Amino acid sequence: MKTIFKFKWLLFPPLILFAIAGFSYITMLLWNCLLPELFHLPVISFWQALGILILTRLLFGGFGGHAKHGRHFRSHVREKWDNMTPEEREKFMQHHGNARDWCRRDA
Repeated sequence: MKTIFKFKWLLFPPLILFAIAGFSYITMLLWNCLLPELFHLPVISFWQALGILILTRLLFGGFGGHAKHGRHFRSHVREKWDNMTPEEREKFMQHHGNARDWCRRDA
């Protein structure tokens, strides 16, 4: 069982590199098929397409992942709230105030 687990970790880095290369190649193809014709932009190479993907990741934080952490945090807080007794909830609300007040912009 442990050897299978180690084998999976050996496949992970090449799979990531293959995915990055695939996204870069698709970006290059789409750019070269559409943008030079539509907007008279230059044809780009594979490495320029990879640079564009990295730049968009830095500027826009795409490729997902960030929303998952927010959902996980909210579900964790919701689970804690559901496990509280009514007395614990009342004590929490007295200590932290009304949750609706937290969202006010003018407060």
